[in-house]
Amino acid sequence: MSFTGKYELQSQENFETFMKALGLPDDQIQKGKDIKSISEIVQDGKKFKVTVTTGSKVLHNEFTIGEECEMEMLTGEKVKAVVHMEGDNKLIANLKGLKSVTELHGDTI
Repeated sequence: MSFTGKYELQSQENFETFMKALGLPDDQIQKGKDIKSISEIVQDGKKFKVTVTTGSKVLHNEFTIGEECEMEMLTGEKVKAVVHMEGDNKLIANLKGLKSVTELHGDTI
């Protein structure tokens, strides 16, 4: 299964807790929780290019499965991360001591 595609955010679990742990201030968290982000993913084997647009904020990150990379957070901070794939439809990133799971179901991420 390929992650290549353009996806609109449908749901997110533990959003406020996750954003607080990343260091976003409460006012930005409140503004952001109702904005539906658009993720555009290009997968080439184990290499990924991800563009996430949330309101006027656009993040570009590139990574290779299993290799350390630098990722830009919503705060603008750049952090080291390693992304692993579980099965053929789940990406798991560990960054700043937190775990982020992105799961693909058909055409929904």
